[in-house]
Amino acid sequence: MAALLRVSNLTKRYNSFTAVNGISFEIKPGEIVSLLGPNGAGKTTTIQMLLTLVSPTSGEIEIFGKNLQQHREEVLSMMNFSAPYSLLPYNLTPREGLMVFSMLYGVRNYREKARSLLEEFNLGELADRKIGKLSSGEQMRLGVAKSFVNDPKLLLLDEPTASLDPPTARQLRAKVLELIRRTGGGVLWTSHNMREVETVSNRIVFLSRGRIMADDTPQNLKKRFGQDDLEEIFITIAREPLREAV
Repeated sequence: MAALLRVSNLTKRYNSFTAVNGISFEIKPGEIVSLLGPNGAGKTTTIQMLLTLVSPTSGEIEIFGKNLQQHREEVLSMMNFSAPYSLLPYNLTPREGLMVFSMLYGVRNYREKARSLLEEFNLGELADRKIGKLSSGEQMRLGVAKSFVNDPKLLLLDEPTASLDPPTARQLRAKVLELIRRTGGGVLWTSHNMREVETVSNRIVFLSRGRIMADDTPQNLKKRFGQDDLEEIFITIAREPLREAV
């Protein structure tokens, strides 16, 4: 099965500092891959390169079988993104925000798409309030809803449940999984919630100091590290930055 995303020897340097150091991984259709690591591990820089917000120093990003730099507009039109630091404009309502982003992605029935997403993510009662008046959790749910306006084939979710209480986070995860199954797409998911990671992930890629330290299923990682808890594996990898992925 051809990969939706293939990252090969990706490196990003800022003068003498190497933020991402020769990483390689892939995501196949229908697969959810969690990208984990301590603060400063290179997760955000990696996501920024996948969104073409930052240019790699070297290496290659191939999405849908096409070089990202050479086919940027076409590839990005089939992707989407959500993060706590990238929310919708505060002066719009959720209904307006979803319509605007639907139009930006060329969705013809943008009014219907907005209505549908408000319903899917239980945001109907908030539809006509100003986004700036919503709680951080409500804004996060809206941001995730926005990431589905174009039915993406590749979705980048950076801490999608960071501001949510446990019941709401569970509902949001279930909705994301449901919609991804409909589209047959793939997800790159980052989180510091190890229970969440284990629930959603087909594979986990652990980063430390810009390098991949492990890339495997949750079950295989537990066997390899002799741990029943992903959090303990996270801590172990963070403390051993020179361990190479095998």
